[in-house]
Amino acid sequence: MTYTRKTVAQDVKLAGLGLHSGVPVEVTIRPGSEGIAFRLGATRWQAIPENVSDTTRCTRLGDISTIEHLMSAFCGLEVTDAEVELSAAELPALDGSSTPYSQALMAAGFETRGQAEIGQPFSRVFLQDLPVKIAISKGEGQWRYEFRLDDHFPGEQDYDCPDVVASYATQIAPARTFALAEEVPAVLQAGLAKGLDIEKALIIGMEGYKNEPRFPDEPARHKLLDLMGDLYLAGVPARLLNVVAERSGHRTNVEAARMLHEAVTHVT
Repeated sequence: MTYTRKTVAQDVKLAGLGLHSGVPVEVTIRPGSEGIAFRLGATRWQAIPENVSDTTRCTRLGDISTIEHLMSAFCGLEVTDAEVELSAAELPALDGSSTPYSQALMAAGFETRGQAEIGQPFSRVFLQDLPVKIAISKGEGQWRYEFRLDDHFPGEQDYDCPDVVASYATQIAPARTFALAEEVPAVLQAGLAKGLDIEKALIIGMEGYKNEPRFPDEPARHKLLDLMGDLYLAGVPARLLNVVAERSGHRTNVEAARMLHEAVTHVT
């Protein structure tokens, strides 16, 4: 399986408040040629599953928290090489989705870095940690997320995307992070989500949404967004995979990425 390596054509700069910490942070995405990596000061972490240090409410790479929304934009836009420099230890919340990242990347433009090949074929990667299931196979970019909230609105909600790359910018990237209304006080009391407000997150009540959704199935789309970001730690382009996931979170997403990473070899 051969694919084109791609990086940004020029520096991309964004700024905001850390999603959970609320700390001001500046992010600079620079052209790269050695995969995707994140840098804080003099320390650099390659974006691979082995460097994930925590998956509690976000994906943390080394000392840098909440990488999943930017990694998702890289995945959906097929950016394979980039150097991400931060002034603080958490990516900004921005609008709670991946759209600001994807729009900034597209505005900067892209350059190719030659061809790469996945040298070791794999038939299927399957993670089951009931009730979580993640199935990954060679494919054509068909991704599906099955979102479930038992005894709570919206109950069962599925998002099926036949071409995840073609649909990413308009159908997946805009989906915001979400929270259950009854959990919001505890989240705030724990000192989390300081970079979010009512416009940057979808709030789900027992009987319906508490604010206006961008899509009727926005939670399922956002879970797919997160899944794409976490699985991209394996370095396999989304268009080369078919993926189905149910009830997964960052911990199981990253474990599936580790399994996928071990199942293939990359030849450049």
